[in-house]
Amino acid sequence: MTAFRFIHAADLHLGSPFQGLALKDAALADIFIEASRHAFTALIDVAIERQVDFFLVAGDVYDGDWKDNKIGLFFNREVARLERAGIPVFLLKGNHDAESVITRTITLPKNVSEFPVNKPGTFRLDHLKVALHGQGFAERSANENLSLAYPPAEPGWFNIGVLHTSLTGREPHAVYAPCSVEDLRSRGYDYWALGHVHDFEIVAQEPLIVFPGNLQGRSIREQGAKGAVMVTVEDGQASVERIIADIARFAELAIVVEPDDGVPAILRRVETGLETLAEGMEGRPLALRIRLTGESRFRAELIARGDYFRDEVQAACHRSHEDIWLEKLEMRVEAMAAASASSSQPDALGLDGLIPMHDFPPALVEEANARIAEIVARLPGGIGAAETPLGDDAEALLAEARDLLLARAARVG
Repeated sequence: MTAFRFIHAADLHLGSPFQGLALKDAALADIFIEASRHAFTALIDVAIERQVDFFLVAGDVYDGDWKDNKIGLFFNREVARLERAGIPVFLLKGNHDAESVITRTITLPKNVSEFPVNKPGTFRLDHLKVALHGQGFAERSANENLSLAYPPAEPGWFNIGVLHTSLTGREPHAVYAPCSVEDLRSRGYDYWALGHVHDFEIVAQEPLIVFPGNLQGRSIREQGAKGAVMVTVEDGQASVERIIADIARFAELAIVVEPDDGVPAILRRVETGLETLAEGMEGRPLALRIRLTGESRFRAELIARGDYFRDEVQAACHRSHEDIWLEKLEMRVEAMAAASASSSQPDALGLDGLIPMHDFPPALVEEANARIAEIVARLPGGIGAAETPLGDDAEALLAEARDLLLARAARVG
């Protein structure tokens, strides 16, 4: 069998609005929007430089329907580079770019082939004796086991199955095209190119069943290096090499606050924690979530002056590295016992006893959800598409508002 190599990518999510970042910091969102495009360009560069024999994407080229043709034109430009290099491209539609979801089209170069969505289809590369089998999504939700309808392996050929799937479940990803490893093995293929799960994972070795992960992290849940895989086949045996292509990353930093830490002391702790992060950035911008825990007698002041304190933390990030951006500052600092006892006394605004200190009544949470829905309806297209479009759920937002109100009332008192 002829030796060859190919790139297996998935979950490009081109056109993602980075809704969470857009609400917090539009400039930071722009960095990541550009990063998702530059990451794909970088992957195309690798494909051309290493003269791969073909290039495949196992679903979710796009994040959703296009608001205009810009993202389609960008994708066309990049795959046209592959055409000029003589590299075929095979695309599979996933849940985000299902046939029913994408309503606009741009004519793609002749080197691009798309798997059908109504039944499995096969593309053959005769000179390599490679058969690629796959079925894309007609609708955004695909609840049936698509793999069992895939055709049997072509004898004497290297058979590749391409599928957008959650397998038997991969939290927090939605369940699509569910199937088991044994279902995939039953087809007799030599390699399974999967998509949908955003973490790199070699699910099985015989045959190789691989999630390459997404090309660029899109939220704080998607941390660490992102990219695709290069698959090399020699004597019918496949091996996988990870290709890191991401341009920007997400990270978290936990800081424990001591009881007597004021703002200057906390900032020093933040800068100390940033030292290791800055060393490992590898030249990439970093969207950083900082979580403060512990106890502090200054808790009320920190919360009351929240905007000022957040800006100071962002300034500390930039003192450590110009490309560390504060994605979110989580204040999980508890009041000291003595301070909590004193704060239970009636406050200057008469709020004592009026605000729930623990669980919020269901009616209040329902009302908050209704108000959030009204706000989301007015957001620009795509920004409100996340499960928590304002960054947190209703109860977390209520708790934040309560703490802020009580902290400011304490200052008035």
